[in-house]
Amino acid sequence: MAVVNYGGIGRRKTSVARVWLKPGSRKIVVNKRRNFEEYFPNEFIRRDILRPLEVTGTMGKFGILVNVNGGGLVGQAEAVRLGIARALLKVDEEFKSLLRKQGLLTRDPRMKERKKYGQKGARAKFQFSKR
Repeated sequence: MAVVNYGGIGRRKTSVARVWLKPGSRKIVVNKRRNFEEYFPNEFIRRDILRPLEVTGTMGKFGILVNVNGGGLVGQAEAVRLGIARALLKVDEEFKSLLRKQGLLTRDPRMKERKKYGQKGARAKFQFSKR
């Protein structure tokens, strides 16, 4: 009998997270070798990442394999959270209403605005001198 893995992709800013849930294992591995607590040292960020599991009552039922790159720590964390939530939908479609109510299935569309030419930044201009 083959082991079933459930996958989900999460994105936030420039971060992309590919997440696989393996029934039974309980271990969380980030980028093939790093420990979850080591990769995300902040307790609040770790708790936020595991919120989809908490909400659905599946904490400790799955081993999680995460491949994440791009962006910063918080962007990566939110991408992982979305990936876990989407993977849980493949486990059981009944979780959709619980996850939707907590706002865990919504992809945050906010991105950094690009810098424009002839300007200092996206909105900031160079200082104007009359003389």
